[in-house]
Amino acid sequence: MSRDSNDDRSDSMNPNNDAYQDSLDNHSDQLNPNNDEYGGGNKDIENDD
Repeated sequence: MSRDSNDDRSDSMNPNNDAYQDSLDNHSDQLNPNNDEYGGGNKDIENDD
């Protein structure tokens, strides 16, 4: 039996599945303004303040 995209979504929505916490961690990382991996904390940009 093969898995499809709905199975992945079900895993990430189920709090009893490891994919659930992984999904929350990824979401938090992307929203974090200090995360260099997602463009946050970039010191090379000059501000006109």
